[in-house]
Amino acid sequence: MSAEEPLFRIVRGVPTAEELAALVGAIVVRTRPTAAPEPVAASVWARSGRPADARPVAGSGAWRASGLPRR
Repeated sequence: MSAEEPLFRIVRGVPTAEELAALVGAIVVRTRPTAAPEPVAASVWARSGRPADARPVAGSGAWRASGLPRR
């Protein structure tokens, strides 16, 4: 493709300057690479439902501590 060749052309109708600007904006957004979403840290609520890395410790009050979120 040469530098004088247009990137796109209108084949029907007579668009206004605003319509052409909207078209160019849509093309730019569609062709721009997207960034990977940043990972979101799990909340205390979500972590409380996951299995723990360490085994629960048996002993006095262990049953009560088993229902609390781990830190």
